[in-house]
Amino acid sequence: MAPTSSSKSKSHASKLQGISDTTFASLGNLIKLLPTGTVFMFQFLNPVLTNNGHCHTFNKYLSGFLIGACGFSCAFSCFTDSFTDSDGMIHYGIATAKGLWPTSAENSSSVDLSKYKLRVGDFVHALLSTMVFAVVSLLDPNTVDCFYPSLELKRKVLLMALPPVIGAVSSAVFMVYPNKRHGIGYPSSSYESDDQSATKEEE
Repeated sequence: MAPTSSSKSKSHASKLQGISDTTFASLGNLIKLLPTGTVFMFQFLNPVLTNNGHCHTFNKYLSGFLIGACGFSCAFSCFTDSFTDSDGMIHYGIATAKGLWPTSAENSSSVDLSKYKLRVGDFVHALLSTMVFAVVSLLDPNTVDCFYPSLELKRKVLLMALPPVIGAVSSAVFMVYPNKRHGIGYPSSSYESDDQSATKEEE
């Protein structure tokens, strides 16, 4: 018995739904590599600044500034870290060649801040974060409609192809340069340790 047109359309729709789910899952995994606050700020402000994709020249300048600022934030966050002092307070600082700066915390003497010094992996992670944010922001529907509306059809192809590729590259990079920092926009070390202890208790 030959398949009817309705069954074919259902099969086609299910395939499209599967591709869409895979695409959004890949995008979700990429977004996890970015600072939470930066991603939230972009997703909140971009529709406003681009006028939901219906851009004028002024909107393009504003959206371009937002993308640049968020990209810088993603890169900058890779050079920050945090530590917990003897009172349990979390302090953030910038990684330098000598350690974490500033070191003005009263109870920081109990922590060896030299172990937070700048590493090659920080520059690799900064470049990777910028690349990931570029993929997320430049393939955003509002950004596409604002800056290059003629590429709307190609956007869907790129949206299916780029996230898995960037995800594979990210996995390889994190194997060579594992990220041990807990900087601005990322969960602090104390939060992660509490989460791990809670997981062990549940087991």
